[in-house]
Amino acid sequence: MTSTSFAALGVSDRVCAELASRGITSPFPVQALVLPVALTGRDVLVSSPTGSGKTLAFGLPILERLAPGGATPAALVLAPTRELAVQIDEELSPLATANGLTMAVCYGGVGLDAQAKRAERADVIIATPGRLLDLARQKRVSLKGVGTLVLDEADRMLDMGFLPQVQAIVRQIPKDRHTMFFSATLEGAVGGAAAEFTRDPERLRMRDSRVAEGAKLSDRLTQEFLACTPATRTEQLVELIADEEELTLVFCRTRRGAQRLAERLEKQGVKAGAMHGDMTQAARERALKRFATGKVRVLVATDVAARGIDLDDIGLVVNFDPPEDQDAYTHRVGRTARAGRTGRAVTLVMPEDAGPMSRIASNLGIAEQWDATGYAVAAPRLVYGQRGRKSAFAPSRPVRKGPSAPPPDPAAPPRKNRVKRGSRTLPTG
Repeated sequence: MTSTSFAALGVSDRVCAELASRGITSPFPVQALVLPVALTGRDVLVSSPTGSGKTLAFGLPILERLAPGGATPAALVLAPTRELAVQIDEELSPLATANGLTMAVCYGGVGLDAQAKRAERADVIIATPGRLLDLARQKRVSLKGVGTLVLDEADRMLDMGFLPQVQAIVRQIPKDRHTMFFSATLEGAVGGAAAEFTRDPERLRMRDSRVAEGAKLSDRLTQEFLACTPATRTEQLVELIADEEELTLVFCRTRRGAQRLAERLEKQGVKAGAMHGDMTQAARERALKRFATGKVRVLVATDVAARGIDLDDIGLVVNFDPPEDQDAYTHRVGRTARAGRTGRAVTLVMPEDAGPMSRIASNLGIAEQWDATGYAVAAPRLVYGQRGRKSAFAPSRPVRKGPSAPPPDPAAPPRKNRVKRGSRTLPTG
């Protein structure tokens, strides 16, 4: 945290008192960086890693600049996942109530009518793009009065294919608005989206380079890479869990893999739950609640399902399957060591994944930690993700392609379909 107070950054005494009642007295660096600019109403582009405290960085300007009794909704926060939307709502709702403002959260997987009724009366809507677009197209919610727009984890929204929905939503919002754009990176397609959605923004960066990002992570994290084989990987995971007193978040690449691993851990006496896209929203919320309250010490999740997890008590993150790219690695390990706390991140590396993982370690400036695996360092190559790039890791089961069939002869007579039954071949035409 910084020594600067919220009051010195321009936050009102009323909001400062509410923050203090929750034990929040000093701003985090991203809040100290963003608040002086955003409170003036100028658009901001913020490059900030996950877990840096950005919810208050955009939430406080919204609440300070809104007055009760105006057009509703007056502010909109777009988030990539339901879990993140819910957590933003939980963090900002007490502050909104103290200011006489109302909030509504909208996401898919639950009833539309109840959300629509709350949204049309709310001062602030926090929503996932798909559900909000449904409400707008059905004319259940009007966005004509929205004066403040926040795009949170914008890079993840693009990764998940939400750009067309976001563009459709923004077209319904007045151009004369205040926009706050938050992303782990402002490069490539994300930078293009940032330019499209903002006007004369102030660019605010929490990091200057990917190597600097790795160094900052190293200050808070103990990062390790452990060599393993398919036969030893689960056993090594169980040993890591046994040594950890706090909550453990384990990442798998696929939904089925996450479910199966959670079941294997349960059979070995580890209280574990799963969280992935095949689960209903209610089931995902139950899994997250059991994890947050410590009823299960281990949560096995896919990247998409874990994007909204914002818990301070996660002491260990394990990459059971390798991340898709460098950005995904940073996002995963950022689920621990949050809000100034320390944590541990361990990546289990099988031989076929050694090359891409070594490049990620080198790009982040943590090659010394990689050396402990005993694997060689692969030749330099850009591995970090850009929109549309395929994963650097080979699929577990390569697709086999047979020879291409010759094109049909248009002059040839039509062929009859034939079905082979036992040793006989019978015509079916």
